[in-house]
Amino acid sequence: MIDPHSSPTAVDYQVRLQLTLDHLAAKKHVLLLTTSNRWQGEHDGEKPKSTQLAEKILHQLGSEKAELIDVPKLIIHHCEGNVSTARGNSCGLMDALLKDSTKNPSGLHRCWASVNNTDDELWKISKALFASDCVVFFGSVRWGQMNGYYQKLIERLTWLENRHSTLGETNVLENIDAGLILVGQNWRGAEVLETQQEVLKFFGFRVQPQLCWNWQFTQNAEDETDESYKQAATTFTETFLTTHNG
Repeated sequence: MIDPHSSPTAVDYQVRLQLTLDHLAAKKHVLLLTTSNRWQGEHDGEKPKSTQLAEKILHQLGSEKAELIDVPKLIIHHCEGNVSTARGNSCGLMDALLKDSTKNPSGLHRCWASVNNTDDELWKISKALFASDCVVFFGSVRWGQMNGYYQKLIERLTWLENRHSTLGETNVLENIDAGLILVGQNWRGAEVLETQQEVLKFFGFRVQPQLCWNWQFTQNAEDETDESYKQAATTFTETFLTTHNG
């Protein structure tokens, strides 16, 4: 097991990736959710590191077993904050049911922002989630927190947690394994991972240690040199994206 506060070697990370692949290979259908972003015109069409890693995992598992959704490409409106109104907690009520058999075939999607915004595409994630027995979130650590797309997604999924914690209904996530794979440069990656694992446990997922880890290029929070960022990209590619033998 890799200590999240230590400085693991490339071999340590390759072992961690293999443990993740082994766990996912035993599942029936895996949902990979990428939440980091790049400008679409970036040189050579570069994608975020975490997205590149998710795509490698997808390739390893095969499209018959796994599905990848790139969250930043979806129209997902912000959470409306219905958890804490003066009238009480109205998140996830039956009145918030998304009444569309195509978007909500399970009948479980209840979110006011989905009802109030006809162009909202959160349903694409919930539909895939309920058809899966495992979900892995991929994302970047920015300024000591998860990136904004990830946070918006988690806030919009609050109705899943609220269903059993506040409304006293069944936990519809109890049979779904979950994990997080995070990528950052130099600050608080381990702490962010620990926090988000707790979040997913609150939601009711079966959080699996084999699916939870963080890659951070340096433990020096003061290292903001241009050369450091360039070297991070090279090191990440050599660690995860280059074929290793033996």
